[in-house]
Amino acid sequence: MKKALVLSSGGVDSTTCLGMAIEALGRENVSAASIFYGQKHKKELEQARKIAVFYGIRQHELDLSAIFRYSDCPLLAASGKEIEHKSYAEQIRGNGGMASTYVPFRNGLMLSAVASLGMSLWPEYEIEIYIGAHADDAAGNAYADCSKAFTDAMDSAIRIGTYGKVRLAAPLAEMNKAQVVAAGLRLGVPYELTWSCYEGGEKPCGTCATCLDRATAFAANGIRDPAL
Repeated sequence: MKKALVLSSGGVDSTTCLGMAIEALGRENVSAASIFYGQKHKKELEQARKIAVFYGIRQHELDLSAIFRYSDCPLLAASGKEIEHKSYAEQIRGNGGMASTYVPFRNGLMLSAVASLGMSLWPEYEIEIYIGAHADDAAGNAYADCSKAFTDAMDSAIRIGTYGKVRLAAPLAEMNKAQVVAAGLRLGVPYELTWSCYEGGEKPCGTCATCLDRATAFAANGIRDPAL
């Protein structure tokens, strides 16, 4: 039997991955891994905890914030920059293809840490590490560490470095956000518990890039966002 660790940010994509992993392997074989990387708010981590409780699975939390303390990404508490309230398309036109909220090699670091965690937790098992990277994130090279080329390369590196015991699963890599939501609705994913907004207020701002993408994805599926 395989085990799975799902990178859980508390958002739509990672929670959809949790639903997929549980459907594939059973909840008794799935755990979540949430990362604090120095975010300006902890709202997404709070929601990730609630989601783990909803599914009745174990959640591991890792603190990688020390590594990112030198970055000036506006998502990070150490940065003095304000979060841009523009769509990803608008951002990448003026930034050489990189979204303003790209955190330096964040996904690579997270995947490496969680691969090590998984092998330590279950040395006798085959392990899958789930990441919720999807095609819209990679579009226009907004987030290079969400691209299929990146996840394929990380899968190869993780397999080699763990003697073939750990592999990467990126089931959303060729889906757009609307397709991700459609898959999650089929699985009964608790989207009412998820948080996507880059701001940490009581309610989503509705105007940052991830809020805009989320709204478009639910509208494409003909439903109101259950978290609103």
